Amino acid sequence: MPQIIGVPKETAAGEKRVATVPEVVEKLIKLGFQVKVQSGAGDAASISDDAYRAAGAEVVADAAALWDGADIVFKVRPPDDAEVALMREGGTLIGFVWPAQNPGLMEQLAARKATVLAIDSLPRQLSRAQKMDALTSMAGVSGYRAVIEAANAFGRFFNGQITAAGKVPPATVFIAGAGVAGLAAIGTAANLGAIVRANDTRAEVADQVASLGGEFVKVDYEEEGSGGGGYAKVMSEGFQQAQREMYARQAREADIIITTALIPGKPAPKLITAEMVRSMKPGSVIVDMAAEQGGNCELTEPGEAVVKHGVTIIGYTDLASRLAKQSSTLYSNNLLRVAEELCKNKDGAITVNMDDDAIRGLTVIKDGEVTWPAPPIKMPAPPPKPRAAAPAPAATKGHGHGGGAPMSARGLAIVFGLGALAFLLVGLYAPASFLAHFTVFVLACFIGYMVIWNVTPSLHTPLMSVTNAISSIIAIGALIQIAPPLTGTGADRPSTLILGMAVFALALTAINMFGGFAVTRRMLAMFRK
Repeated sequence: MPQIIGVPKETAAGEKRVATVPEVVEKLIKLGFQVKVQSGAGDAASISDDAYRAAGAEVVADAAALWDGADIVFKVRPPDDAEVALMREGGTLIGFVWPAQNPGLMEQLAARKATVLAIDSLPRQLSRAQKMDALTSMAGVSGYRAVIEAANAFGRFFNGQITAAGKVPPATVFIAGAGVAGLAAIGTAANLGAIVRANDTRAEVADQVASLGGEFVKVDYEEEGSGGGGYAKVMSEGFQQAQREMYARQAREADIIITTALIPGKPAPKLITAEMVRSMKPGSVIVDMAAEQGGNCELTEPGEAVVKHGVTIIGYTDLASRLAKQSSTLYSNNLLRVAEELCKNKDGAITVNMDDDAIRGLTVIKDGEVTWPAPPIKMPAPPPKPRAAAPAPAATKGHGHGGGAPMSARGLAIVFGLGALAFLLVGLYAPASFLAHFTVFVLACFIGYMVIWNVTPSLHTPLMSVTNAISSIIAIGALIQIAPPLTGTGADRPSTLILGMAVFALALTAINMFGGFAVTRRMLAMFRK
């Protein structure tokens, strides 16, 4: 008999997300499951009960009936005491649990003989786990929303403008932490036209910051900050002191600061002091994305937006929920991927395979037994570095260009001597008109060679399309030079064959010219925003 997946309405204050959406309900049913959704579960995310019914789900009016009738429960927020009491004994819960921060909840769920898969415990270092990574999904939404909240509280445009009424300078945005949320904020602020600066303890994210249009601000202290699972580690006191000095400088210059620094299982580090807030320009904005864990700013009040020392400090803890429909869609897709991993036979029954590294990391309670934390994953050893190629043997002295070595001075002198002799013979015996054309031909070959070979390889294709068009122009010029003028005596007029060739060449040239420049325009457009 297929198992039943239950989706209750979230009870946490201000939570608007729902654990699944109608599009995902259809896919869960194809996996063999039955789906029940509590009435009103999607209302805050603009998803009606009728939409769930149309997708094949059963809408249940009572929360108690849903919890008791579900074999598997999909949730967003960790369940509260009342929800744990409603849960069927031996049932399965999949959602955010935060086992390190909720030891009491873990004990309650274990007492219910439950199997709990905490989506926040997913081993993110596994590449195949990325499709299940709800932390990344929600962080991306939160980073985007943080910039929107900052723009709403800020009293100016983000982009600079020059109007008849005056000049508006662009806003300066500083983002502390360039993880998933920080990178999303960088891209959004840059797209709005702001000057974006960012910092992170992990030096490898500098290229990612630059690729999104931001400037990476480096701390004047050498220390590597990469931790496990894509997180940063706790830095030394020396680094933290240098970091505080850099943050103090940025606070004086920035119009908007967005902080994203969090380390799992630890209170949010204090990056922005009260003194830094006082040094900021009146009307500036701070968005503290770590407010739920105490905040990165000393003056943050979790869940509130307050004004202190003329600076608006936003400490909302529901940034992802403020884009409820988008967040719900992404989150439900993450849970769908988990369900696919648990139900590989598509028979509507899950199997928690503790030998699977991804599933083992997710599983914090198995049949009432606490299995968190999971043992460290043994990552495969990096492939050995290839041996350096043996140096090519040097060319034998006096034998010119052999073995791929540069041409010797003697060989180069011989080549130039032969070339000069050829030009001398042409000058002595060839007609004067031929000599002029031959000189232009040689110079064109030389210039073309130098132009093409000195261009970055990535631009060769658009360059070739331009040179095709230019070569067509040169072809017309050559035809005009070769053919006699169209005016004058009949003897001076070109033959019918020459005229036909000229007309045919002109038609092909027109196609080549317009086509070459059109292709170039489209290719170069790919390099622009």
